[in-house]
Amino acid sequence: MANHPPLKAVTLTHVRYQKGDQLGHFLAWVSLVPVFISLGGFVTHFIFRRELQGMFFALGLLISQFINELIKTSVQQARPATCALLEMCDSHGWPSSHSQYMFFFATYFSLLTLRGIALTRNKWAVNLLSWSLALLTMYSRVYLGYHTLAQVFAGASLGAVLGAAWFWVVNTLVHDYFPVIEESAFGRMFYVKDTSHISNVLKFEYDNARAARKNMADSKLMAPKLRFCILCVEHAVLVCITKSGSHGESELVRSIFCHTHSLYHT
Repeated sequence: MANHPPLKAVTLTHVRYQKGDQLGHFLAWVSLVPVFISLGGFVTHFIFRRELQGMFFALGLLISQFINELIKTSVQQARPATCALLEMCDSHGWPSSHSQYMFFFATYFSLLTLRGIALTRNKWAVNLLSWSLALLTMYSRVYLGYHTLAQVFAGASLGAVLGAAWFWVVNTLVHDYFPVIEESAFGRMFYVKDTSHISNVLKFEYDNARAARKNMADSKLMAPKLRFCILCVEHAVLVCITKSGSHGESELVRSIFCHTHSLYHT
């Protein structure tokens, strides 16, 4: 039998736990939250909203993960011995990338809501959710045997510092250039926008959507009435044409008829 090279799993979504361990099963799903945020959250956000704040939020997370890989490659600290049982220990462990990602996310998101940029009124509820997920993710990496306490605390600390620093960069140095990005070829092509100056974006969009629908409904109701009025004018003009005596009057009435006829058919 031919020798095949050893198989390698995609560790981004491959999480192992002990069979029969319900808490481990739950924490295995929790440790996938960064994947759900990246693929389900930011990709969907770009497709449907295209907010500059969200784009720079995602860019900051990518930079944070790049820094994490640089540190891991430089330090080369091994994962705990328990990780060998999972057959997933072919990468370095310090600092934890999952913890760094989630604490960057929670820090940046909290600062956004404190600044007044949020899609919901329940700011404290969503902040509690984001920090709860961050703490659970950190705990899951230790419980499942992928990291030591020192590795997850290092990742969490670095993520929080980088999240705060990136928030300052975006909202102090870069934010003034948001209108330039909106008006650029890229912004116009992809309908990129910035609504961070609107205190309640959800209410603003809700009110505008209702107003636009009402205007469309009013236009549909007015259209038959307008066409009826134009038909009446056409009929009156035709009567005038038949009764007009002079050539000048006839031409004037004909021009009025042609104008109302064009209005009716547009």
